[in-house]
Parts: sequence; C-alpha cells; structure tokens
Amino acid sequence: MTTKERSILRSYAQKIEPIGQIGKGGVSESMLEGLSDALNKREIIKLSVLKNVDDDIGAIADELAEKLNGDVVCTIGRKIVLYRYSTKENVKHIL
Repeated sequence: MTTKERSILRSYAQKIEPIGQIGKGGVSESMLEGLSDALNKREIIKLSVLKNVDDDIGAIADELAEKLNGDVVCTIGRKIVLYRYSTKENVKHIL
C-alpha cells in the first residue's frame, strides 16, 4: 500500500464508526468470519480495543491483518483500521 493510498483510507476512516470491539479474550474464529464478511461488504473497517487488553495494539492489528489477508491502515489510540480490497460484485471500491 502506498503512502497516498494510506492517506486516502485514513481520511475515509475518520468518518466511520467502529463495528466491533476486541476484549481481553482476543479474537475468536467466529469474530474473524464476521470481520471478513464486513471487509467484503465495506472494504474498510474500524475496531475498538478495550482498555482491559494488555497486549500491544500494533501487534493485535498486525495479527488481524495477517489472518484476514488485509492491510493495517493505521492504529490511532485504541482504534484499529483495516482495509482489504473486495472482489464481491456491487461493492463501491474505495481505491
């Protein structure tokens, strides 16, 4: 992902609300399936990491991106923004 693309996605992510939360238990397989479906429909998602999570947020973001075959756009505070190009038809592509 280029710097220009990341900049476009960051500006787009400011306008969207988080669609999920990551708690102390981490991410389950069913949650990964739901996030994958959301990425297919939206291409970009924002997640909140709860305050009781002691793990590094950057590490969580990298792990999610790897498992979902996506890219980490940014981590801002306790928020993670992920992007994955959707091959689904009738999806308005961001990039």
